[in-house]
Amino acid sequence: MDRDPRRLRLLSYNIQSGLTTRKYSQYFTRSWKHLVPVPSRMSNLDGIARVLADYDLVGLQEVDAGSLRSGFVNQVRYLANYAGFEHVFDQSNRKIGMISQHGNAVLSRLRPSAITEHKLPGLIPGRGVLEVRFGDGPDALHVLIVHMALGRRGRLQQIGFLAERMRGYRHIILMGDFNCGSDSPELAVLLEVVGLREPASGLYTFPSWRPDRQLDYILVSRSIEVERVKVLSCTFSDHLPIVMQVRLPEAVPLPWETLWSAPSPALDVMELLPADPPPTL
Repeated sequence: MDRDPRRLRLLSYNIQSGLTTRKYSQYFTRSWKHLVPVPSRMSNLDGIARVLADYDLVGLQEVDAGSLRSGFVNQVRYLANYAGFEHVFDQSNRKIGMISQHGNAVLSRLRPSAITEHKLPGLIPGRGVLEVRFGDGPDALHVLIVHMALGRRGRLQQIGFLAERMRGYRHIILMGDFNCGSDSPELAVLLEVVGLREPASGLYTFPSWRPDRQLDYILVSRSIEVERVKVLSCTFSDHLPIVMQVRLPEAVPLPWETLWSAPSPALDVMELLPADPPPTL
C-alpha cells in the first residue's frame, strides 16, 4: 500500500447504539428501541462499518459492548471485524444490568503503546474518556475519545479534568461528542488554556436529519497539520460523523508495521494495560 506514513485519517462518531432517528418526536415514540433489540440495529451497524473501513483511527461514542438491547452483540467487536481493524478497545461507562453496556470505543490500524480509561467527574456518573498512546516519551501521540455531559456545569468539570490530564502532552488529538457549541466557554478552555485547535467551525453534526448544531469535534495540538476536515452525510444515528485527515511531525513514531504486512490475529489489548485491567475485547 502506497501511503504517507505520517498521515492519519480520523473519524469520530456518536452512533446512538446503532439506532436511526429521523425527527425529535421519535426520541419519545421510539424510546422503547433503546431498551430492546430491533432488526434495524444490525443493518445500521453494517452501514456504519462500511464508513469506518476508510479510516485509520476511529473514536466511537454511545456504542454498546453487548447487552439485551444489542441482542448481546458486542457492537465494537462487530464493527472492528467488519471494517478490518486489528486493535480495538471499549470502555463501558453506563451499565444498566443486562439491558445496556453504554460507552466509548477506539478502533485503530496502528498498534497502541498503551490504552487507559478514565471516569469523568460530573453530577451524574456514567461519562468517560479513553486515552490511547502511540509511541513513548515526549513525542508520543496522545489520542483521547470523550463523551461529555449534557449540563454545562458538568462539562466544565470534565474539561478541567481533561486539561489537567493533557498538561505536558506535545502531540494531542481530542475527539468525541462534547455536547456544546463552538462559542461555548467549555470549548474556549480547550482552545485557549490547553492550546488545541479547532481547524474549522460550522461543522454541524446534530441532528442528523437537519443538522444545525456542532456537538462533535476533532481538536488537535498545534504540532499537527490538518489537511482536510468535514462532516459526512451518514444518517445511521442522530449524529453525523466528523472526519479529518492530518499529517504528523516527523518526530512522532507511528507503528504502521501491521498495515503493510499480512493480516495477523486481533490484538489482545490486555497486554497493553497495567495489572488488573478492565474487561477487554
